[in-house]
Amino acid sequence: MSDHKVYTVIGLMSGTSLDGIDAALIETDGHKHLKALDFVSLEYEETDREAIKAAFGQFDRSSNSVKNAEGLSTDRHIEAVKALLTKSGLKSTDVDLIGYHGQTIYHAPQDHVTVQIGDGARMSAELGIDVVNDFRRADVEAGGEGAPLIPLYHQALMSNQQGPIAVVNIGGVSNVTWLGEGAEDILAFDTGPGNAMIDDLVSQGTKMRCDEDGRIAAKGEVHDALLAKWMRADYFKRLPPKSLDRDQWNILDDLKELSLEDGVATLTAFTVASLVESIDHMPEIPLRWFICGGGRHNKTLIEWLQIKLPSAIIKPIEALGFNGDAIEAEGFAYLAVRSVLGLPLSVPSTTSVPKPMAGGSLYRHEA
Repeated sequence: MSDHKVYTVIGLMSGTSLDGIDAALIETDGHKHLKALDFVSLEYEETDREAIKAAFGQFDRSSNSVKNAEGLSTDRHIEAVKALLTKSGLKSTDVDLIGYHGQTIYHAPQDHVTVQIGDGARMSAELGIDVVNDFRRADVEAGGEGAPLIPLYHQALMSNQQGPIAVVNIGGVSNVTWLGEGAEDILAFDTGPGNAMIDDLVSQGTKMRCDEDGRIAAKGEVHDALLAKWMRADYFKRLPPKSLDRDQWNILDDLKELSLEDGVATLTAFTVASLVESIDHMPEIPLRWFICGGGRHNKTLIEWLQIKLPSAIIKPIEALGFNGDAIEAEGFAYLAVRSVLGLPLSVPSTTSVPKPMAGGSLYRHEA
């Protein structure tokens, strides 16, 4: 048992792929004690998705589209908490804290700006639970990338695994946490695209929202010239830590002359190639790769990654007994506890912040 106070915490995550809201319930002391308790995922309605997407790329919180998106997103996150409480059989008084990531709509760390919408004060008041949100701002204002923020949770989760290993999250964008043998051996960065552009192309060409199981990509042909062009982007030359906005690449126009299958295949190969390229920045080549996030369900993507890394063991994080859909939500529950304890949420080797950085804003409910 932990020597520190153990909190019962809910973590909430809605990624830039806008597939829905993940809500995870865990026990943690904010150090090494971790116990997953329950999880739910609520899918966005298409009208919700479009309303929230209308706020992407904006940093003015006073605009009507951003205010509308924030109100709607907050409502849906509150519904997710209520659904999780119902499923787990808990009351709000049984929960110490909520870690509420919010919805990223704008991320420009080079300008010291990152925007996650979500009304933590209203959530706390309506649910009667203390809420921590605004996890990224302090890091970015201090000169860090503000992302990825889950690596310290990955490190705690993998404390009994021998390094070097890689924990990869394939969401709207992809990121990796490299973990070596020592407590200080951690490096994290966004590797490149994930599911976002694939989802965008599929939704434009079909009534589907994603390439389920990678079936569309499997029927297509990768256009190597386009892939080589995209991989020449300056981003891949930058040393980590580094992070990406969802819309870093405006390349869908490059695919106008291709069939849907070839376009999806080429975008899938782009995600794979950027993950492979990330090895160049790692202190040692990881022998084992554990994949979480929605992209691990894309069988074609994972098969192509294994072909490119034949000597590596590549498995979904479920191979270690974890829920790959829940990891990010669990991570923000973990970071919420670290926030109230004044512990770092990020370190120089995960976000390039100058020193270990605490963060988050706490909203206390009135009893």
